[in-house]
Amino acid sequence: MLVEERRQRVLDLISRRGFVALSDLAQSIDVSESTLRRDLDYWDKQGLIRRTHGGAIYIGDAATLPALEDRSASQIEEKRLVARAAAARIRDGDAILLDGGTTTLEVARLLVGRAVQIVTNSLPIAQLFANSREADLVMLGGYVYPKTGVALGPLTVRMMTELHVQQTILSVGGITAKGLFNSNILLVETERQMMRCADEVVVVADHTKVGRQALAFLCDLGEIDTLIVDAGLTHEQRALLADAGPRLIVAGETANGEEFHP
Repeated sequence: MLVEERRQRVLDLISRRGFVALSDLAQSIDVSESTLRRDLDYWDKQGLIRRTHGGAIYIGDAATLPALEDRSASQIEEKRLVARAAAARIRDGDAILLDGGTTTLEVARLLVGRAVQIVTNSLPIAQLFANSREADLVMLGGYVYPKTGVALGPLTVRMMTELHVQQTILSVGGITAKGLFNSNILLVETERQMMRCADEVVVVADHTKVGRQALAFLCDLGEIDTLIVDAGLTHEQRALLADAGPRLIVAGETANGEEFHP
């Protein structure tokens, strides 16, 4: 096998799985681990993977996952409306799992000072509750994605296998008739496990996400329970969501949002 061909196979495997252990690579490609270490070093220098202890994580789509501060400034009022509607549905004593999106960060801000249990993979969200006397905080560990402060990947997934929460609240990069999308392969794998932990899966999104498709498929619309969006929806966007399956709550049409019936 030519060097270029072998290196491409290595990259293809890592990109498909998100994370691959060195031993699994050696078994799949049938070359020595020392040879594969050189291949991993090559792709690491190209900025497409990140070497870890015993393997590698794919980061080739890093450019499609902007830094948190870059995303926070867009549609901020819409996100706050959606966050208020989401926070109003949470009861004291509930265990809530929040991913690392900008809208979920707004939800988290509204929960500070309340008697809730917060589980999160987001460093910015965890920081809000680190010194809280009212809330209990569980911080999920793992590979922390550059610029976002969000833990992703197999270690994060394993930490959640024995967790149970009343609600998992997720943000997404896009919503179409095909389903929900996000901007990173490792992110959607982590969010799928978050969904398995919950009695209710809630997606919070501003209206600009509806009709948009991102890089990585997360799930069908019917796999979530509740979708909360702001009132900036066009007629076409509402029609897209009307028969999708999840309960649709439109924030801003009433004080705390209302369920939409077409």
